[in-house]
Amino acid sequence: MICECSLQVRTYECDSYGHVNNANYLNYLEYARYELLKDVGFDYTKAISAGYGVFISRIEIDYKKPALTDDMLTIKTWPLKKGAVSGTLAQEIRRSDDILAEAKVTWAFVDSKTGIPVRIPREWNVPGLGPDC
Repeated sequence: MICECSLQVRTYECDSYGHVNNANYLNYLEYARYELLKDVGFDYTKAISAGYGVFISRIEIDYKKPALTDDMLTIKTWPLKKGAVSGTLAQEIRRSDDILAEAKVTWAFVDSKTGIPVRIPREWNVPGLGPDC
């Protein structure tokens, strides 16, 4: 399953060189991960209400080319692996055919009160969190 979403670069996201500031790529990637969760039927709001969360434990980003003001970006997200407690997603930010950034994101399912990773309960272990769907 590959989730694809789009957004347009806004002027205030750019640095003095006219490029999207590197920190804003984290926001783009987060937006796309949330869209993936919605697409696979994972209700994040209900998970939070039930005392759980999906915390990011690691992000690796390779910046390839700069994004510029008004660029239309497409962000693709897909699962690479999933275990009983955590998983890894791949993400790609594109401008048309150009790959601007590639990321690998490791997440963990946690008890939101303690922040301690826990096994994903059956009701939250939806198809699409892992690559086997």
